[in-house]
Amino acid sequence: MQPKLLELNQADQMSDCKLSLLLGVTSPRNQIDIFLKMARRLLNVEFAAWSFHHEPYTWFVTKQGFQAYPENPELAAQLQACYTKDAVVISPKHPNYSKFSEHLKHHFLDHQRLLALNLVVNKNSIGQLVFFDQAADEFHSEDIEQIEVLLEAMLGYIELKFEHTELKEAYEQLSALNYSRTKFFQIIAHDLRAPFHGLLGFSDVLAEELDTLDHASIQNIASYLNDTAKSTYNLLENLLDWAMAEGGHFVYHPINFKLKQCSHIVMDVLSSLALKKTIRLVDQVPDDIRVFADINMLTSVLQNLTSNALKFTPVDGTGQVTINACAYGDQVQLSVTDTGLGMTEQQVQHVFEPRIKTSLKGTAGERGTGLGLVLCKRFVDLNHGEIRVTSKEGQGTTFTVILPKAQDEHSALALHQDQLAAH
Repeated sequence: MQPKLLELNQADQMSDCKLSLLLGVTSPRNQIDIFLKMARRLLNVEFAAWSFHHEPYTWFVTKQGFQAYPENPELAAQLQACYTKDAVVISPKHPNYSKFSEHLKHHFLDHQRLLALNLVVNKNSIGQLVFFDQAADEFHSEDIEQIEVLLEAMLGYIELKFEHTELKEAYEQLSALNYSRTKFFQIIAHDLRAPFHGLLGFSDVLAEELDTLDHASIQNIASYLNDTAKSTYNLLENLLDWAMAEGGHFVYHPINFKLKQCSHIVMDVLSSLALKKTIRLVDQVPDDIRVFADINMLTSVLQNLTSNALKFTPVDGTGQVTINACAYGDQVQLSVTDTGLGMTEQQVQHVFEPRIKTSLKGTAGERGTGLGLVLCKRFVDLNHGEIRVTSKEGQGTTFTVILPKAQDEHSALALHQDQLAAH
């Protein structure tokens, strides 16, 4: 019986084929296809198959072309066990040739002859190469030797491709780190230093000219100093949190808790700001919704989103910022909606990117760096969630955070262990 093969466009698990994708399996320069066609012609064999361990497909080249065969983990393990340390080739002279052949036939891969080669890179097996058909004559030893030479070159190519990919990833990580460092120092040099000009200037006025000031002037200066100190402290807090998150120093500790705990804290912290800007701040988070997340990170996310909404909502008494949540399936959706200035499509596309410039001023002249939203994205990612934004210029903005719903204690522990293992 011939194997039931799939066309490449029918293979729907390509994202799990990391090494195959590295060799361009979906591209016109498919190195696996090129190698198998060359080897098949050299051996004059009907079926040529290539597989990598832990990938969902074995790749076949036949008269019909390049096709996929769903990987059978049981068969793959049985075949792999037939190889010995001192021989990467299984031919009729190999002590496990008959066993290898029986395993193939047991899984309906009929044949009269076969040749198998273990794919070994740095003394570790990464897969196997198998040729088989119904021809009665054996493969010529000279042809087998040529296949071994070709395979050695192919494995060297794979090793180089893998090392190139690792170097590329390391370069991209280093570039991102350098960009983050540039942003970090830019904020320190400008956004964190700038408020101190006002703080020092007005504090000098109080220190040197207090006797000449009336009560209203003193009150105005005190209000300015208080507002500037608060905004600078918030910036510093976000800056330190962001630096820790970028450096991987945050401890992710998810627990089951009521989402209302976060919204209650945020309401306590930001109600006075909302009152000062004559904005209605509404908490519509139901009492019974529970999530599985790091409570400190999520509180920071909600506070940053709400603070940002208040920043860009008009101060004419008509503005409103609403915190809401709902549960569906195994997820919880948390949203912060404002009736503020809104954003352009271009601003929406780049809203979670750290920019090397100060962000727009708020409706009361508030300054910012856009760093809070970058921190939100980082914290949501760490909690295996998703953050989205919808906005229309002049009509307002909604930020939506999707998080895992609270688990029972056993499931929560198992999920946390899986997540730690993934890191």
